[in-house]
Amino acid sequence: MAHELEFAQFSFGTQVRKSPYSDAALRWGAKGFSVYNHMYIPRDFGDPAQNFWNLVNEAILCDVSVERQVEITGPDAARFAQFMSCRDLSKTQIGQCKYVLLTDQHGGIINDPIMLKLAEDRFWFSIADSDVILWARGLAVHSGMDVQISEPDVSPLQLQGPKSREILRAAFGDAPSELKYYRFMEHDWDGVPLIISRTGWSSELGYEIFLRDGSAGDRLWEHLMAVGEPLGLHPGHTSSIRRIEAGMLSYHADMTLANNPYELGLGRLVDLDMSADFVSKDALTRIHAQGVSQKLVGVEVEGDPFVGSNDYFWPVLKDGAQVGTVTSAIYSPRLEKNIALAMIASAHAEIGTRLEVNKLSETRACVVVPIPFFDPKKSLAAQS
Repeated sequence: MAHELEFAQFSFGTQVRKSPYSDAALRWGAKGFSVYNHMYIPRDFGDPAQNFWNLVNEAILCDVSVERQVEITGPDAARFAQFMSCRDLSKTQIGQCKYVLLTDQHGGIINDPIMLKLAEDRFWFSIADSDVILWARGLAVHSGMDVQISEPDVSPLQLQGPKSREILRAAFGDAPSELKYYRFMEHDWDGVPLIISRTGWSSELGYEIFLRDGSAGDRLWEHLMAVGEPLGLHPGHTSSIRRIEAGMLSYHADMTLANNPYELGLGRLVDLDMSADFVSKDALTRIHAQGVSQKLVGVEVEGDPFVGSNDYFWPVLKDGAQVGTVTSAIYSPRLEKNIALAMIASAHAEIGTRLEVNKLSETRACVVVPIPFFDPKKSLAAQS
């Protein structure tokens, strides 16, 4: 009861859901929460730079139960999952994950989830911050396909960082720690059903632990911290520093429904030549042929280190005229640089182009650079 009263200082009422880990996160030092997918997510465990160093040097445990699962089941589940996505899913194996884009009839991005194939007739989409379940149910109404769409009782945690494998092994034994990149397995933890995947939103070695019984959330968090803390585990939150270093995009910041995959440099996730139909096939075929007028790029920004991240879209200028916007910006203590993602007019998106950023009426020089800013081959996340 005491922790319920403590959490009340963050509460907006019953319209925003707590996670199974909210009280545990509060006990372990969470100082602030925000709202994502209509749920509370811990966003503040103190110094964000220290959280970053904890992640890249040791390991952090993050409550990401806001990554809700949209479950597709039924005889036509595979065909419907493909209909939602522009990436070819036909060769996906049971036990495999894939990063996919869900795109609408105009080619706009609805969401960029991780898809998990649990069976030939059962798929999960582990979603970013948008109401995918409503869109999927709307598609199903007129699809003529035999599918059921639901949100199961599933709440993921992220265990990320170079020590995550050792901690996972201590928590659950050898088998989960031997998972290959973008693979998952079912695991019984003392009668509590889990799915453990070799995925995560950090570009570091890491895992996601999908709890399939929300009533065990507090116990699972405490178990992981009990075995993990002596091995270097820290409670934490997803790191904006690390994800921008890695060029990982955040829905509503770096991409919205107004953007298509080609603007974002994600054309590799579009398979126009596959025989299967999907919602955006005609639109993306047309966009691919026409080309795009803007592109997401990396920029390094001169001047003093940024304090925190940007809370609005800073204008990007060329000779005093706006040619784009900064979507996500941060100071990287590892790179000792201000780094940012920006949507820029294609004519000014070449590597090496000199531009300016208007930051709170303070103009700073910047230069277009390749993304990701660090570990471009994702060797850390994919290490064996």
